[in-house]
Amino acid sequence: MDLYLKTTRIIKRRTVANEACGAGRVMINGKPAKPSAEVKPGDRLDVRFGGKTGAYEVLSIQPHAPKSEAANMYRVISEPAEGF
Repeated sequence: MDLYLKTTRIIKRRTVANEACGAGRVMINGKPAKPSAEVKPGDRLDVRFGGKTGAYEVLSIQPHAPKSEAANMYRVISEPAEGF
């Protein structure tokens, strides 16, 4: 999970993604996600920072993705006005 969030650049740093998961601010299909949780296409991710929540659908899994291709790995369902 933390690697997916970093690879897709939903969260820019893996340590921040790990902390968010550990604090219960990341959900997979409505359930709290551990940093080591595996994601698969079709999963819904809800990521909360402060009062902002973004919702995303996983489209593909790649171990590495250039910045130009990272956004193709997910679909934005809803996104906060400002990024994380």
